[in-house]
Amino acid sequence: MDKYAVIMAGGGGTRFWPISRQHKPKQLLNISGNDVMINETIKRLLPLIDIRNIYIVTNEKQGEIIGNLIMKDFPKENILYEPVGRNTSACIAYAAFTIRKKSEDAVMCILPSDHYISDENRFIKLMDSAFRSAKTTDKLITIGIKPSFPSTGYGYIRYNKEMDKTADFMYPVEEFVEKPNITLAKSYLEDGNYLWNSGMFIWRASIILDNINRYMPRLYKSFNNIYEHIGTKSEKEMLGKIYPSLQSISIDYGILERSDDVMVIPGEFGWNDVGSWDSLGFIFPTDENGNIVKAKHIGLDTKNSIIYSSGKLIATIGLENLIIADAGDAILICPKEKAQDVKALVEKLKSCDMGDYI
Repeated sequence: MDKYAVIMAGGGGTRFWPISRQHKPKQLLNISGNDVMINETIKRLLPLIDIRNIYIVTNEKQGEIIGNLIMKDFPKENILYEPVGRNTSACIAYAAFTIRKKSEDAVMCILPSDHYISDENRFIKLMDSAFRSAKTTDKLITIGIKPSFPSTGYGYIRYNKEMDKTADFMYPVEEFVEKPNITLAKSYLEDGNYLWNSGMFIWRASIILDNINRYMPRLYKSFNNIYEHIGTKSEKEMLGKIYPSLQSISIDYGILERSDDVMVIPGEFGWNDVGSWDSLGFIFPTDENGNIVKAKHIGLDTKNSIIYSSGKLIATIGLENLIIADAGDAILICPKEKAQDVKALVEKLKSCDMGDYI
């Protein structure tokens, strides 16, 4: 079996502002203290996939810094550059056409570049099982995470675990659900038939391209027209011509929510998308006051807070449940319960013509 991986690395990581910026988003930061997140994603895959079969899809603005930060053994020709961002459907179509040109029989997984996984052995075992299933089925396989708390920051997948399952514990997906409010999130947790949507997928390259041709024929036609240019000197020029006209839509909306052939494999391997400041508690232990401190800090009566600084001393008195993040030229201060709203704050920066801080 020819196994390939596609790491999507074009996002802005806006909920981790102010340390995550357009020129250096979250996936290019060393948040765990071990390595930048995209390198951790690559290393995690190496027991399963040859590094020569791992691709990164990013945008041209981030291309130079990715080239400088990526692990030295990674083949630079496997970095695919999108001229403009057009969401995950275009990203995945570009990668699938590229992989199909190398192997008609390829099975590929799609992974975000900025997730944290604590139990990498269990992750590899599950992914290996998913690859074997994808090889022998025409289904589109996604990985759902068994929820451990009622999160309002994740989308959900509804499935019926009582339905007959196929081999390797795959279940038919009944519905993709948007990020819920806290009341709905609690009901999903109690129901037991909901999983967090991890954004990780496994399928044969030919199968996802067949689905794109069926549900998004214009997108398929656009990439099919440049198929012969992929891997040649004219590839960049052709991409520059077609990308601005492509529909910007996620693979969830464009394909998965419309298809009856989607299966989910429930997973438990210590997953977190590290999507916002309040998720750092998943990576780092708290101190005796419930604080996560990644800064030079001195405090009095400071509890259950997240304090981050790139160099400045941060002094706090009488604070509780706050996020304080200093990036040198910008400081974020907000209640932990408002961590998901940082993305909206970045949008306000745009509307206020403060693009230098984004």
